[in-house]
Amino acid sequence: MKRTELNSQASNYLKAELARNGVDYIQLTEKLRAIGADETYQAVSAKINRGTFSFAFFMQCMKALQIETIKLR
Repeated sequence: MKRTELNSQASNYLKAELARNGVDYIQLTEKLRAIGADETYQAVSAKINRGTFSFAFFMQCMKALQIETIKLR
């Protein structure tokens, strides 16, 4: 599987989790700040839309959303 495909899948997964939780990028930015991650709205939006974010950023997002378990298909 190509890296671009994986980036797209990662982005889509995170977007789906945001939608399931009724959280938009502004709210995610606020939740990230609440757990100590210093991210701007622009940075969060760009990372998610490009799909080029680190696994650490993904983990921060999951923690901010209080998601403890993920299933990869």
